[in-house]
Amino acid sequence: MTIRLKEAADWQAIYAIYVAAFGQSAEADLVQSMHKDGDLLLSLIAYNDLPAGHIACSHLRLIEAPSIKACVLAPLAVVPSFQKQGIGAELVRHSLERLRGDGYDLAVVLGEPHYYGRFGFDPKLAEKLKTPYDGPYLQALALSDNGKGAHGPVSYARAFAELN
Repeated sequence: MTIRLKEAADWQAIYAIYVAAFGQSAEADLVQSMHKDGDLLLSLIAYNDLPAGHIACSHLRLIEAPSIKACVLAPLAVVPSFQKQGIGAELVRHSLERLRGDGYDLAVVLGEPHYYGRFGFDPKLAEKLKTPYDGPYLQALALSDNGKGAHGPVSYARAFAELN
């Protein structure tokens, strides 16, 4: 399996990954909207002879803590025929490594706590944030000591507000 940064020629494959994984185009449209709006800060694609998975990361603004460099890890998709092979986990790991290397302090995700908890995401840290997605599935991971101070209302990329 190969994981690399998305290239311009990958858009059709990325779209197909999300439609296959979710049975709809909403997540694929979200990624494309974030890209068009300039909010997509990291886009990784996994290949296992064929396009197998994708993960996107977008800007997250902490209104009361603007010195904290934060992002949203979402969406993540793996083509059903490639699921349960560790591809999603590798995409998350690669993303977190790159985000740390790029100086990000905090990553936020909305997802299954059991799955994301193994990467260090914690609902308790996310409880200090005020988001449209508050609840037990909202989790955060401090990527630096500065990230532990995250609190208050946040502003997601515009494309998230357009989701139905």
